Amino acid sequence: MAKSLLITYVLWFFGGPFGLHHIYLGRDSHALLWMVTFGGFGVGWAREFWRLPKYVQSANMHRSSKIQRRRDLQPSMSIVRVLGQIAVGIYFGIVALISLSSLNSFYIMALPLAITLGVHLVANIGEETSNLKTTMMASFITSPVFYGRSIATIPISIVASITSLQHRQYKTPSHTEDNLSVRLYRLGLSWLAFTMPISYCMFHNTTVTVTYIADTISLILDSVRIFPMLSGLLESAFLLPYHTWTLFTDRTGLSYGYNQEWEKLLASFSAIKTERKRLAYEVLGLHEEATLEEINKSYRELVKLWHPDHNIHNSDEAERQFLEIQAAYEVIAKNKQGQAR
Repeated sequence: MAKSLLITYVLWFFGGPFGLHHIYLGRDSHALLWMVTFGGFGVGWAREFWRLPKYVQSANMHRSSKIQRRRDLQPSMSIVRVLGQIAVGIYFGIVALISLSSLNSFYIMALPLAITLGVHLVANIGEETSNLKTTMMASFITSPVFYGRSIATIPISIVASITSLQHRQYKTPSHTEDNLSVRLYRLGLSWLAFTMPISYCMFHNTTVTVTYIADTISLILDSVRIFPMLSGLLESAFLLPYHTWTLFTDRTGLSYGYNQEWEKLLASFSAIKTERKRLAYEVLGLHEEATLEEINKSYRELVKLWHPDHNIHNSDEAERQFLEIQAAYEVIAKNKQGQAR
């Protein structure tokens, strides 16, 4: 039976982050990806608004002969798919670090396996797929180089994604189709396999989980602190689950038992904000009670001093200082504007 665009949009609107519209269209890999990433971290779900007609058209087409003719051809490269593979690979790696890092040989076995599964899940969306064995081999070869380092998730994901990209291909057409109950059974098992380890860790080893999440978020925010707009955007995204929780529970759910540990995560954000503000005043050579006039004066003097055009023989250091001065000024100016309101 032909798929309806209207039904697809309804399912997308009410159950899109859980992949209901992809289940309806028979895109099970895409549905599983949305189930474990809550709609591609929300961004992918929103982006699909304009892509749903294409998905419905593809689902309604009888493409067997068309795919057969181009099976020996390689699909064109999609930068969005590659970036998605890297992001989901890192995400799967972080989940593995939180929930499975106590296992023996974690960095040799569990971490590269988790990252490979994340990368291959994205590679398997739509009509395309990739060579799972080759991608897994790349992950296992790269993993020992970064043994014992939390940052290992990034290079392993990049290497696995590039390898997957090089071995991309069209799926072999299937002449049989599983019924809905079998598909839902497989999706359910896959979702449980992903969520059970992290759920156990969150509820029974909460302190370690919160500490790792806080340290990871602090590292990410610190790495982009010279770009205040990006830093603020990431900070808002990281705090979204907390604000959503408090909106529905009025914070009553955070006052008992293990949930108190999650309050520490919010405290870590406050500490990051305080430290960032302190460093901003330090860069401008001011005290926290400085007036807006003093802030503007110091900013103009330092910008003039460290402008790259005035430091041709020391351009690299000048550019670094210039960016830090601008970032510090934006942090302080934003803080002063908030106080004025």
